[in-house]
Amino acid sequence: MLDFEASTKDRPVPARDKLTGELMWAVPVMDGDPTLKAAAKSVSVKILSPVEPVIPAAPPEMAGLPFVPVEFEALAVTPYVNPQNRLAYSFKARGMRAVSVAGAGKARHGKGSAEDAG
Repeated sequence: MLDFEASTKDRPVPARDKLTGELMWAVPVMDGDPTLKAAAKSVSVKILSPVEPVIPAAPPEMAGLPFVPVEFEALAVTPYVNPQNRLAYSFKARGMRAVSVAGAGKARHGKGSAEDAG
């Protein structure tokens, strides 16, 4: 991402988070839900990181998907009113990693085994 206020045609300046000063990277994200309207399928997630994030490889169990599923670390969603006076959302994360296929159901739905409850 670029800081459009500080950048010039000859000197691009990377964008930094206003609170932490960390570099921000924009990652385009698409929701694969076929019931969503086109406008709701794509968002940009800003990742705060000193180095450019790398999209992980898809797990072998998910080969053939048209995109790579990922999980975001410390994802924060901030609502705001955009210039068209509509509710919009800003997405920021601390990182991204490959989807954990084995533990996905437990983490998302709280249906762990008896060992998890102990």
